[in-house]
Amino acid sequence: MTDPIYDEEKLRAEQVDVDSYEDASSAEAILQKEIAEEAGNDIKYRSCSWQRTAMLLFSEYICLAIMSFPWSYSVLGLVPGLIITVLVALTTLYTGKIIGDYCARYPTMMNICDIGQHLFWGAKWAWYATAACFLLNNTMIQALHVLVGAKYLNTVSNHGACTIAFSVVTAVLCFLVSLPRTFSEMSIVGLFSAATMFIAVLLAMIFAGVQSHPFGFEEGTPVVWHLWPQEGTTYVQGMSAMLNIVYTFVGQICYPSFIAEMKNPKEFKKALYLVTICEITVFALAGSIVYVYVGNDYITAPAFGSLERKFKLASFSFAIPTLIFLGSLYSNVTCQFLFSIIFDQKSKHRTSHTIAGWASWTGLNILTWVLAFIIAQVIPFFSDLLSLMSSLFDCWFGFVFWGVAYFRLKQAKYRGQFNSHGEFYKKLTGSEKLEYWICWVLILIGVYILGPGTYASVDSIVINYRDSAYGNVFTCASNGL
Repeated sequence: MTDPIYDEEKLRAEQVDVDSYEDASSAEAILQKEIAEEAGNDIKYRSCSWQRTAMLLFSEYICLAIMSFPWSYSVLGLVPGLIITVLVALTTLYTGKIIGDYCARYPTMMNICDIGQHLFWGAKWAWYATAACFLLNNTMIQALHVLVGAKYLNTVSNHGACTIAFSVVTAVLCFLVSLPRTFSEMSIVGLFSAATMFIAVLLAMIFAGVQSHPFGFEEGTPVVWHLWPQEGTTYVQGMSAMLNIVYTFVGQICYPSFIAEMKNPKEFKKALYLVTICEITVFALAGSIVYVYVGNDYITAPAFGSLERKFKLASFSFAIPTLIFLGSLYSNVTCQFLFSIIFDQKSKHRTSHTIAGWASWTGLNILTWVLAFIIAQVIPFFSDLLSLMSSLFDCWFGFVFWGVAYFRLKQAKYRGQFNSHGEFYKKLTGSEKLEYWICWVLILIGVYILGPGTYASVDSIVINYRDSAYGNVFTCASNGL
């Protein structure tokens, strides 16, 4: 087993100064060396083009969480909901560009944990803390897909079996899809997943408009929607709705892992721009159209539940590939990380099709899905689970890390030219000073999401359990829409 810690001292001993890539040639030389060294391997990791990386990003963002946007807009109001959608999307684009620059400058960092340690001056605690959040975040996303998979099977079968059994079926299917060893292999399935999910969202928008009335409609309670938050909307409700939007956009935790398998990491921004344009369009349209036609009194999360049964089954069924694939993608990211700890880059078990290599890879995937299944049974709810993950993990991986990363990049650029923070600030150009303050805002947003955001998420869970809005743990009761 290799030492998991990103060893800065070892790199310096090998004459690779992690803070001294003053031009592109040094980083490019390291990249080309990696590609050359694995040229004869059975399993090649540096094999992803920017187009295949875009497919992975599409599969990550065109996902089931889009169908929580109508619920968020019902709480926040249409205007604030759309504004928050655009602002969070632009924040994700900006931080994604920082990640691209960081990974291009420091190509020896293979995942978010390496970056986490490097951001905080090589401290080993930073690696372990980042790893803990990274693994918990990914496993909870897997659990979310187990939960929604059971929800779908309960919906289409009218609760034809125990919910626990449906959860097991979902976990097994996801496990099988998570077995490919490289992201390049996963990307084609990812594109299919994103395409079918787009169809599911498109159908949901169409059906919301053409159906005679929302599911559960009652005479005397008309469909009503609002431009602004309703009077009486609580802080907890508003924060939970906002965190649902944040969760859908904040996928930066996987960016370093994707970039680490790109043939040319500098092209990551091409994929990022393409995906951002598409996600703003799809998220805003899906959230607003479904909300306006369904209204506050009949909205559900995911919004498939607000459609008449025949429309619900038709649109929800197209989401099946995403239900299976996206959870599998996060399992794959987790297992890539754990596998790199067990076997280093030169190990034959990592680069060739060996029994030990495949046994370890398969065992890691089984472990992650067993844990995901348990979490899905213990935390059997959708919207509040999204909010909880946003507040605990997205604060770091969506905001704080990348504000700090910008400072580290600029400190490396002006290294040796300042003796204090004040001198460092004076060295920055006009645009760099603007970005300096933007990055401080990012850090403060992250801290706010972690503190009050976590409070709101936990309080919402407590309130809903008190009001019996959730089922029991490890229950056979239906969770269908």
